[in-house]
Amino acid sequence: MAVFVLDKRKKPLMPCSEKRARLLLSKGRAVVVRIYPFTIRLKDRIGGTVQPVAVNWTLRAQVTGIAVVREIEPAPGDAEAGETGREGHVLKLLELEHRGRVISERLTRRAAFRRRRRGANLRYRPPRFDNRRRPEGWLPPSLQHRVDTTLAWVERLRRWVPVSRIAVERVRFDMQALVNPDIEGADYQQGTLAGYEMREYLLEKFDRCCVYCDARDTPLNLDHVRAVARGGSSRLSNQA
Repeated sequence: MAVFVLDKRKKPLMPCSEKRARLLLSKGRAVVVRIYPFTIRLKDRIGGTVQPVAVNWTLRAQVTGIAVVREIEPAPGDAEAGETGREGHVLKLLELEHRGRVISERLTRRAAFRRRRRGANLRYRPPRFDNRRRPEGWLPPSLQHRVDTTLAWVERLRRWVPVSRIAVERVRFDMQALVNPDIEGADYQQGTLAGYEMREYLLEKFDRCCVYCDARDTPLNLDHVRAVARGGSSRLSNQA
């Protein structure tokens, strides 16, 4: 992976290879600025020619992937669909791990401690959260942490690398369409567990036996008391 380089005035230059960074440090032409990501500062250079560098993000709930790429030339894409690709050379790969679950657990623990202090150690005090109002644009602390951390790393990379473009990958998968490409309409609301609670209720209601012949230990299916073709509905009262 490449090493980030700054000039004498701490302005970002093009990253260099690890071998070149070792040579610059051994000759005394550079000093170490950061350990992670490894960044050096040149002592005898101010400014220089830079190439377009893009920072690509892949946002996830737990881990966000970051790729610092030196762009070479635009790649062919689907112009009609508005897609344009870019070819480049990867300079750095980073992973940003989020602490959303840890933050949520700590907030729950803090709320429990406050509730105990309010009810056990001191005289009764009415809960204060009834009087609180959330400001416009409020986000849960776990999600706000993800946003703040991502923006903070964007600003850091802009200080270390001559960033010319930032791209965020937003991928959405239609799991229902992957299983059944012809799905449409109300079928989207019928997942793999559709009707599960109704089935369990009817099995308990009729003691897990057939309504018609009282048979047990056999596969049972749901049926309409009054057929739908004769005006019956799919409500629970018309199921057996």
